[in-house]
Amino acid sequence: MLVTSDVANDSRVVREATTLAGAGHSVHVVGRDVPAGWAPPAGVTVHSAGGGTGLRRGGAQPRTLPPHLRAARWALLPRHNAGVLARWTAAAETLARGIDADVVHAHDFNTLALGARLAAAKGARLVYDTHEFWSGRPRTARPTPWATRRDLTAEKALGARADAVVTVGPGVATLLRRRFGWEHVTVVRNTFPALESPLPLAAAPVGAVYAGRMAPYRELETIAAAARSLPELEVTCIGPADETWLASFDAGPVRVRPSVPLPEAEALLASAGLALVTHSARWLNHRVALPNKLFLAVRVGVPVVATDVDELAGVVRAHGLGTLYAPGDSAGLVRAVREAVERWPELVGNVRAAQHALSWETDGAALLGVYERLGQ
Repeated sequence: MLVTSDVANDSRVVREATTLAGAGHSVHVVGRDVPAGWAPPAGVTVHSAGGGTGLRRGGAQPRTLPPHLRAARWALLPRHNAGVLARWTAAAETLARGIDADVVHAHDFNTLALGARLAAAKGARLVYDTHEFWSGRPRTARPTPWATRRDLTAEKALGARADAVVTVGPGVATLLRRRFGWEHVTVVRNTFPALESPLPLAAAPVGAVYAGRMAPYRELETIAAAARSLPELEVTCIGPADETWLASFDAGPVRVRPSVPLPEAEALLASAGLALVTHSARWLNHRVALPNKLFLAVRVGVPVVATDVDELAGVVRAHGLGTLYAPGDSAGLVRAVREAVERWPELVGNVRAAQHALSWETDGAALLGVYERLGQ
């Protein structure tokens, strides 16, 4: 497996690697800057390639950049990120060439070209695992139209050559089929394994928790505005953050916390009673997204208050998982939260009824099916 994340905090990669190892495969993951001392799951080995980081102020407290530095960052970020990726790719290729493999599993477009080269060199099968609709991702730096066109052309060609394509939801799968003409796409959602024993929930909601990345286009400004009208509930945002964005975020009464281990995040959700699953509708990738935090809420057993955006809203409605509001409408979010509080026993029952269908037991089986077909 190839991935530009640190592996340790990449729940999708860890789940897939664990599932494949449990089925008897020897799994080797090449990631980026894997934390020292992190122990991978049984049957999985992890290799760390460096490459550098984004434009961050190492160790400094987040602060609002002056306009000229914001402009410079906006202009330089694409070139800087390209350099980081090129260095990681060179280091990862050196590591991966020494690993015997029957399958090369490339996570996201930024590893696909490397994956194709390695698969060809090893005579191995190629799996393209796209965690999002790559060309529809949010943009926070200057436009790069030539590079975007080049990447689209490369993705279409390399994905067509892959022996299997895996993606995170039906919406992304439909786009890949329509825009690239691919028919070999399998959906493996970002679900979680069922808990061995259910977590005890609060008698009634006492809070609402956003558990995910804090960055632009996540509706966090709307959450902060709504929290001012919800004094009866403690609103918490927890997760990794874009430090530049966080420096200018007015959280108001929202409690902002860094990432914590998964069991702690689950306990926080269970004690609060409600999960906030939010993102904007501006970017195509968000309109077809099924975020991890939706499935984490289902695993814990708590109802969600979510943005009424295409794919996400469809799943919430289909299973009765919670309430919805229009992106950017803080008053609508307040109403949705209060409706979820009023309907909480009913919604908890709906979430419990959906847990098997929206669990890794279902999606892990889909992943194993892909690998079984590769071996035929």
